[in-house]
Parts: sequence; C-alpha cells; structure tokens
Amino acid sequence: MGAASRSTAPALAAGMGTLALACGMLATLGLGLMALAAVHGAQAGFVEQSSSGSAVAAQQQIPAAYLRFYRQAAGRYGLDWAILAGIGKVECDHGRDSDPACTREGAVNSAGAGGPMQFLASTWARYGVDGNGDGRVDRWDPVDAIFAAARYLRAAGAPGDYRRAIFAYNHAGWYVHEVERWAAVYRRGDAGASGPWASGAWASDVGASGAGADGPEASVAGERAMLSASDGHLALIPAAAPAVVQAMVVAGNELQGLPYGTAGHPDPRGAPSEDCSSSLNYVLYRSGVRSIAEIVHQNPLAQDYLSWGLPGPGRWVSIYATASPSDHVFVVIAGLRLDTSHRGTDVGPNRDEDGPRWRILDHIPTWAHWSVRHPPGL
Repeated sequence: MGAASRSTAPALAAGMGTLALACGMLATLGLGLMALAAVHGAQAGFVEQSSSGSAVAAQQQIPAAYLRFYRQAAGRYGLDWAILAGIGKVECDHGRDSDPACTREGAVNSAGAGGPMQFLASTWARYGVDGNGDGRVDRWDPVDAIFAAARYLRAAGAPGDYRRAIFAYNHAGWYVHEVERWAAVYRRGDAGASGPWASGAWASDVGASGAGADGPEASVAGERAMLSASDGHLALIPAAAPAVVQAMVVAGNELQGLPYGTAGHPDPRGAPSEDCSSSLNYVLYRSGVRSIAEIVHQNPLAQDYLSWGLPGPGRWVSIYATASPSDHVFVVIAGLRLDTSHRGTDVGPNRDEDGPRWRILDHIPTWAHWSVRHPPGL
C-alpha cells in the first residue's frame, strides 16, 4: 500500500498507553548495556591499529581489517582508499549494519543485493574478485567485495571522474554526496559532527533515478516519501527532498524487519533489535545528523527528545516525544512515520508488526501529549 492511498484510521485502541509504556520501560534498561557495547566495540575493531597513511577518524571509526582491505584494494586499482571506505560506510557500515544482507552468506535485500558492498548477482558475475586468494569469489566475503568494488569503480571511470563512478555504483545524487562526505571525513580526521547540511555538498536537492549497480534505492517524484506498492517495508525516496532527508529514508529502510527490543542501546549499529529511541538514534546517526560518539556517550532515550533540536515541526523532519502517560518517541520523515508503536496507530501493511516500521495513519496518534521538535535546518 502506498502513502497516497491512506484511508481514515479507526479509533485508537484503548490499550495504546500500555503498548507505548513498553518502549519507555525497556529503553531505560539500555543504560545497563554500556559495558556490553564497550566489549562489542573492541571486538569490532573501533579502536584501530596505527597506520601512517590513514587519517585519525578512519582509524577510530573503521574496523582495522576493513581499513586494511580498503587500502590494499585502492592500491591495486590506483584509487583513493577513502572513496572505497565511503562506499563501505554507506552500504553496510563496514560490515556492522544490522541488515542480514550485509553479512549473512546468501542473504540479499529486497533488490537482490548482498554482501558488505551490496552487489547484485548480475554485477558480481562480471566484476567479482578473489581478493584474498582463497580460490572463492564470494560477494559476502569482505575482501572479495571490497576488491570487486574497486574494480567496478575503475571500470566506471575512477580515478578520472569519481563522481561519475560513484553515481554508476548507485544512481542517486544523495548517494554520491554521502560517499564523498564520508571520504572527506576519513581523509581529514574530522568526525564531521556539525551536521551534513552545513556543507555545500549537502545543500542541493537531488534527483535520484532508480536502480544502480549496488544496493539500489527506488525513488518517487516530489517531496513526500511513499511506501512501495509491492513492499510495505520499503519507503520510496522522495527525489525532491534534500540529500540528508533522503539518507534518513534509507536509514529507515535499513531498520525494517528488526524486532522490538533494547539491543540498540547505547549503540544502535548492528543491533539485533531496536526500540523507539534507538531506532531514532540510528536514523540520526546514519544520516549524519548526530555523531555515533555523541549517541553512545549520551544514550538518548525517548524522554531526552522532549527538548532535543528546535521547537515545532520541521520542514522535512519532525520528532514527536512524550513522557506521559509513558515514554515514547517517533519520527516523521518527508511525511512518512517511522514508529515502533503499531496496534491502533497504523492502518498500513505493517499494522500487525512490532519493531521499527513505516506506519500509515492519517493523523498523529492521540494517546499522548506530544512535544514536537525538529533537527536544525530540517
């Protein structure tokens, strides 16, 4: 069902306060997961080994093995390692994304893309590389996937024209901007916490145009996101929205299918479940609105969004938070609501599913008094 076919919602169920209470109660349990996140971070290689040729930010933010693969593949094909790292970040967060298609052998997303660099089978058949010399050409193997991405970029015009090559990788203007932004972050050693729209590269509206070679994201004309008619878990990216808003829609798509739970606290990356606040944290992190360091340090819960950002609804993004009758938060991105609260607040295809989902309703749920805020500039 698409967003354009919204119907008048039935009266909200009387039990909605109890349902939303679960979000607030479970979210507070996330405070006790800080130690677990520290262990996870160490295992994932967030604290990197020294490398004289890589910027500090790259050493801090990219798992050591992935950073080494990016540099080796770039060296073989005469490319900028930071561009490869930028693609790896946007596609699967250097193998840490929660989507099974990123890491689980044989798993693919709704478009058929799989592996940490999100190759389609047809593209992989042409550009796949045995990067580690083990006799297998496997798109779910990080080394093979990264070397194949470098080979593809080279064939698409890099290093002569990186923008053209990145656009060939995924035919979306927002994608080119985001890859280039992360590449710049990794080169200069600046975490870029000031916000992606602060730079000119994020300022222009984008005309995304259908499927690219890897991890294609479908688009829709205009400024409003809509659900795909064939897949209720896929929000179509509004082509006339700013790049950061488009990136938020992509982030919301990445959360679809996850169950409800507190595993996303304090670090929402790669979590097997997400609650209301960790879902929002993930979207803000993935789109560059909030840095992951800030999110992990502050571990924002639903009640923390009562005063975050600027007051009132935003032009593109509005955050609704409440502490009464229970703690809950959700976000509306380009007209489409991403929310863990479902029964009685959703008339769309995901109305019977828990966890972070795109929700269809012709009005904001009325079971609570909402504080409405928005990210600066959005």
